[in-house]
Amino acid sequence: MNYFVVSLLGIVLGVSALNAEQQVEVAKKPGEKFTLQKTITLADVPSVKVDTGLDKFGGVIEPKQKATGFFRVENIKGRWWIIDPIGGRFIHRGMASVNTIPTDGAREELSKKFKNKEGWARATATQLIENGFNGTGSWSDDASLESVEPRLVSTKLISLMASYGKTKGAKMGTGNMSYPGDCPPIFDPEFVEHCKIECLKLAKNKNDPWLLGYFTDNEMPWKLNLLDKFIKLSDTDNGRKAAEAWLVKNKVNKDKITDENRSAFLEYAADTYFKITTAAIREVDPNHMILGARYHSPSYKLPEVLKAAGRHCDIISINYYGAWTPSKELMDMWLKNAQKPFIITEWYAKGEDSGMANTGGAGWLVRTQKDRGLFYQNFTLSLLKHPGCVGWHWFKYADNDPDAKGVDPSNLDSNKGIVTARYVTYPPLLEAMRELNQRTYGLIEVMNKTK
Repeated sequence: MNYFVVSLLGIVLGVSALNAEQQVEVAKKPGEKFTLQKTITLADVPSVKVDTGLDKFGGVIEPKQKATGFFRVENIKGRWWIIDPIGGRFIHRGMASVNTIPTDGAREELSKKFKNKEGWARATATQLIENGFNGTGSWSDDASLESVEPRLVSTKLISLMASYGKTKGAKMGTGNMSYPGDCPPIFDPEFVEHCKIECLKLAKNKNDPWLLGYFTDNEMPWKLNLLDKFIKLSDTDNGRKAAEAWLVKNKVNKDKITDENRSAFLEYAADTYFKITTAAIREVDPNHMILGARYHSPSYKLPEVLKAAGRHCDIISINYYGAWTPSKELMDMWLKNAQKPFIITEWYAKGEDSGMANTGGAGWLVRTQKDRGLFYQNFTLSLLKHPGCVGWHWFKYADNDPDAKGVDPSNLDSNKGIVTARYVTYPPLLEAMRELNQRTYGLIEVMNKTK
């Protein structure tokens, strides 16, 4: 078997039979034993030239697709694509949480390096584009970045359930909201009105061609036992009333609930949530895509929530941790059930050589910045191979700053960024990212030819 075929076979299977195969030492957290993970990089695939013929958004302009003035998705010959506003085929390579760092030490460095926030925004946008990124993910400083050139394709997290949940006693947990009884108040009549009011703020974005779309929320607690949780709420709670009404309508004895019942109710609850949130968005802004609610584990393993999201969203968003190489079986399941493409909206690795404690967060721990870059290539090569993937967002722009006060426990002390908390870059990581990013479309073309 020749080099070309073996290389691509390795990508399909998530492993490589080549002598060039690399193995990287990884652990889940400090103090845990490191293990070796097989790692595919650009060295293991056919040589692909840097992408050319790109339009101003970063899409491939030829052959040109139907241009609508806004981003949309389309399945072309079995592969999903984002289509940019002028008809280019587009993969969103984003960076999450592109923000300045709100500590005294970081402010001092920003002043020295960039003079002011406008200087930081211009330099950061340039840095991202030079390294092959074309957009930003959640929690980014859109106002600053949208006011400078070069422009990046943005996304917006509008947190409809999270903001409503706070009025009902929800609190920020480790990385996501914690709702009373572990039940987001989906069935409250007031939630409908809350969404309508919150979405009025989106009117200013309606005609923005640089906006990819909206995330409705982040990491909601979708679980198979949601029905059991709802019927344990107070008998005056709207969620309990809705669950009990569903039991009656579907002739289910609440003392004899089966997994089949749980599955059906979960899909009903998720469908109700997406029906409410997407309707509120589209009433104000019908031009931009709805990017889902950033599923995390175990939610992204549940076909029911994928089916519900697929009926209402344009793209399914996944915060994907715990996998060194993305699972083809899992990606197939997402695509099969949602019938919509997906984008990976959080994933990262942190390096021991950063000198940080690295106790917070869900990303892998590796030895060096070079290993972080190898992980980036390994992960994205598997994504590019899959016909359902239309992009990814690395989490995140800057390392955690240990000097920050009152931050989420998952963001205390870890090497997540492409820059330090004092805006110093990690060249080995960025080099690997740039090499892959700048060959995205060529790699897709090569992989499609080998199917």
